[in-house]
Amino acid sequence: MPPVAPDVPAARPGAPRASAPVVLALDVGGTSVKGAVVDAAGDVVARRSAPTGGGPTDPDGATTAVLAVVRELWAAVPGAQHVVAIGVVTPGVVDEDGGVVRSAENLGWRELPLRALVEDAVGVPVGFGHDARAAGLAEWRLGAGRGAGDHAFLSVGTGIAAALVLGDRVYAGGGWAGEIGHGGATTGDLCACGGRGCVETYASAAGIARQYTARTGVEVDGARGVLVRAQAGDAVAGQVWQRAVDGLADLVAGLVRTLGLRTVVVGGGLVLAGDALLGPLDAAVRARLTVHPAPELRAARLGAEAGTFGAALLAWNASGQTVPPGLDVRGRPSGRRIAPDAGAGSRH
Repeated sequence: MPPVAPDVPAARPGAPRASAPVVLALDVGGTSVKGAVVDAAGDVVARRSAPTGGGPTDPDGATTAVLAVVRELWAAVPGAQHVVAIGVVTPGVVDEDGGVVRSAENLGWRELPLRALVEDAVGVPVGFGHDARAAGLAEWRLGAGRGAGDHAFLSVGTGIAAALVLGDRVYAGGGWAGEIGHGGATTGDLCACGGRGCVETYASAAGIARQYTARTGVEVDGARGVLVRAQAGDAVAGQVWQRAVDGLADLVAGLVRTLGLRTVVVGGGLVLAGDALLGPLDAAVRARLTVHPAPELRAARLGAEAGTFGAALLAWNASGQTVPPGLDVRGRPSGRRIAPDAGAGSRH
């Protein structure tokens, strides 16, 4: 674990403060760290991003990237505003109460006290959580999950995870709930978690691209490149895409059979495929269910920014200040919301 970067701005006790509070929101993904400065009206006033770096063999690289984006966001805060809290969300098995990333295979993190690292760097409260659960929280409060009752948010990006909204709260299960992209198989390709044949190895956005390249030797522009080839009649691309859809359908059907869910919100970078994903996925889920009603599949509305929005919710809640209308993690949305960035790309 690297030391806190010396040029990360620290809070200055006793320094005069302006009157307009803002929070910093960071969504740490497998390929990028995305951040935003969010004001008390729920508007994004600045954005920054950087490659995550690191990886399973270089966990310090990802930690350094997070601190660098914190530094850039802090420097971007307008002079008439001040930071009251930071929200940070990450993939992996996350102990939200303890502020620790227990494991994040794609980043190489093990038992990383990330909340403490960020708090030590800046001296303000840090709201901390799992990226998929935070994105699910944002979709529930602000997006496609509004009014859905008990439902799941399925995030498909570099990894695969789910947020379970049950009994008017996001269920964490001690940090283990929703890690559905791993386990469930004993043969197949080696996964970053140490298992074999995990759905994440062939149905995540990154896994789809890897599968196509492994079978053809042709590098592609992510899952989107595979889809384009499949739509153009490439038989291998079509097989890779269908296998991914089938894997996701297995996960959705399993959630429905276990929890009786009537709605599943699909998000993450892969949902940008639109009907090319949701149409076949709906059919595949229905084919797997017999006595259970098929759920309504809803495309996430907040797109690639859902994790950032969720981090902002956690930050405002950690700040101890009045949470802006429409962003209150403890109540139903009723006011302005963070405006989605129309140019946003994949979440991870």
